[in-house]
Amino acid sequence: MIYSTATVPVNPDGEAQLSRAQAWAGLMLKAGDAREFLPANLCTYCEVVEDSSTHIVRDATIAGQDLREIIAFEPESKITFFQVSGPREGAIINELFEDDAGALQLRFYCYIGLRGKQPNGPEEAAEQAWMDGDKGYRSALLSTLKRTRELVAEGRL
Repeated sequence: MIYSTATVPVNPDGEAQLSRAQAWAGLMLKAGDAREFLPANLCTYCEVVEDSSTHIVRDATIAGQDLREIIAFEPESKITFFQVSGPREGAIINELFEDDAGALQLRFYCYIGLRGKQPNGPEEAAEQAWMDGDKGYRSALLSTLKRTRELVAEGRL
């Protein structure tokens, strides 16, 4: 089983400040179509196949792998990506929260396994190292906030 987490400030020094509502709007847009929010060329296909007020179902190709996710929303707080099909099974969460100083933070965490692979085996160890590294989910958080700032500056959010 893989557990990984990363937290980044929503409003680091030197960056345009985002409100919670703006950060949440960016996360919701990413849930619907991740292509422009993830690092370049990481997501090459993304389509919502079911939409409701509490969740969506989407098909995507991320890092060259096809997957289906049920994505549940806790408004202005948390988005949970349940991996229904694809190489992983489990849940990936993006959460907005205030730290002890009242600064808005964006946290990623996940509990996942790799389908068809030995639990705690070499494939999971490699996946864990990738997730915890500079090109893993921390980079997805940063690219999501960067794109959200661009959309705010363009007047689209």
